[in-house]
Amino acid sequence: MLTLHAAEASPETAVLVDGARIAAVGPYEELAEAHQDARLRRWPGILTPGLLNPYAPELLERIYHPDPREADTYGTAPVTGERAAEILRADPARLGASARRGVQRMLAHGTVAVAGELRTRGALDAVRRAGLAVGRRPEVLPGPPALSPTPLILLPRLAPGGPARFAVFDVADTAELVRRGASTCVATVIDGRLVHRSR
Repeated sequence: MLTLHAAEASPETAVLVDGARIAAVGPYEELAEAHQDARLRRWPGILTPGLLNPYAPELLERIYHPDPREADTYGTAPVTGERAAEILRADPARLGASARRGVQRMLAHGTVAVAGELRTRGALDAVRRAGLAVGRRPEVLPGPPALSPTPLILLPRLAPGGPARFAVFDVADTAELVRRGASTCVATVIDGRLVHRSR
């Protein structure tokens, strides 16, 4: 089934998805007229190719992402530093579940690709199961590791025939996205699947 994704602030970059691939990219009105049978998903903000987060090892293997049921013990925010290392040393089996929760947080920040050498099966499996692309890590990382790193790394322009992988941010333009960060993400699509939706 065809799905047409369009964002209010970037109507010139609507995306028609057929399964896991992009069937067409172009102005919303043109694609909607040509494909009236397509399911329509309208979003606020801008539709982008999504982000590459170069800090996969730091975010998925060196930070502990607590289960909501552990909030009384660890809180709800990611646990960093020596405390995270202690948690993961005490029970290495926690790493896989933590990495899966970390991937969900990355998806909620418009991440569709990661970079950095992952060394643990739990983190590798979490990335693979989510369908995240794996890219090349920049030689110089400005740091520190973050779900919304500075600077943001946008992937190349979307093209017909390419993988249906993109993210939508509730901002007026890319300048506002850079200023406000990736927490403005309202939707993330990977292989044609809506893997994150905030509204």
